[in-house]
Amino acid sequence: MISNIITIIVLILIISIAVSGCIKHFKGEGGCCGGSSVVKEPDKKLDKPVIGKKTFYVEGMHCENCRNRVKRTINSIDGASCKVNLKKGRVDIEFDREIEDDVFIKAIEDLDYHVVL
Repeated sequence: MISNIITIIVLILIISIAVSGCIKHFKGEGGCCGGSSVVKEPDKKLDKPVIGKKTFYVEGMHCENCRNRVKRTINSIDGASCKVNLKKGRVDIEFDREIEDDVFIKAIEDLDYHVVL
């Protein structure tokens, strides 16, 4: 009897979290699918020679809009350029000056994605 009640409570909790996520998704909140039409973010060319490369694995990117948000944000950092691979959940960043990893991680996580360390 008690195990049935616990199971029902757990199921209700799981369903409520899923419904909440769906509502945010369809409203365009939470980082994903915020636009109906997607214009591909152009690649950025660095002014100076590349001195380093970093790869970050990111959870929560699901669509072209996600890719463009991350790419636009990283490319807005002086001296940094990136490519985003949605299938692998990977962000490859090149830079032409010393930039701390925390700068990239904060920029990505401020978009409501999660960098896996």
